[in-house]
Amino acid sequence: MPQSNHLTFIETDTLRIGFETSGPPEAPAVILLHGWPDDVRTWDAFLGPLRAAGYRVIRPYLRGYGPTRFLSESTPRSGQLAALGSDLMAFADALGLARYSVIGHDWGARAAYIAASQTPERIAHCIALSVGWGTNTPGQRLSLQQSRNYWYHWFFATPRGETELREDRRGFARFMWNTWSPSWKFAESEFANTAASFDNPDWAEICVHSYRHRWGFAEGDPAYAALEAKLQDTPRIMVPTLVLHGTEDGANHPSTSEDREPHFGAAYRRVLIPGAGHFPQREKPEEVVEEVLAWLARPA
Repeated sequence: MPQSNHLTFIETDTLRIGFETSGPPEAPAVILLHGWPDDVRTWDAFLGPLRAAGYRVIRPYLRGYGPTRFLSESTPRSGQLAALGSDLMAFADALGLARYSVIGHDWGARAAYIAASQTPERIAHCIALSVGWGTNTPGQRLSLQQSRNYWYHWFFATPRGETELREDRRGFARFMWNTWSPSWKFAESEFANTAASFDNPDWAEICVHSYRHRWGFAEGDPAYAALEAKLQDTPRIMVPTLVLHGTEDGANHPSTSEDREPHFGAAYRRVLIPGAGHFPQREKPEEVVEEVLAWLARPA
């Protein structure tokens, strides 16, 4: 069977999703979801090890990124977390995946948690990077340090913040990479290869809406009202879950993923990655891949 990595497309009710896939179709599927501001290139170091371990690797572009497009101009360009989780579940449905594992970073981690909470029978393993479950809700108590880290959330709630993002999306994203991962010296080519995905015509609108909606500054898409209601009380996740968090994360302080054990009803492990900032999969790929492969090898 073909095993080369290539871009292809599939449609859900809402999106035409661009995704890269590699490995035999009959192999156990692993969906890898990127975050913000990032794209599928964030997982390049994982492709070889996952394929060598016998997995089918599937890397979709989230709504508003790269080649992914909405099917209708009338669909609200929502970035609410329920929409991201719904997109993942619809994507798995469109691919005909009865069972799969999911690895998510940042926005992708939040989508992975949501899918795991709603369809535990279909998800063999859940791996989340840089994000704790049950965070980024209007009622969440934030430390002063975390409130400072989230300055861009509050900035995006203003017209000035939205304008800055629209007019200098690359400059804004580069600034986030630098400040969130202070010890990481990424190559300009690494950033440029990802930043092209920010040229998607819906990117800025979805980004701004995502952060406004999380804190109650914007209404959600009514299409996700039922799912939002289910997520209101942070449902327990009954899927074996691994959380990886960099000790130098300048976006979500490592403390934000502490003490989340009560929200999980299956195997749960949290690992800190020393010296890594917000992008441990890019900064410390060998350490992260080792943890990921060990977790995926666990009985589901």
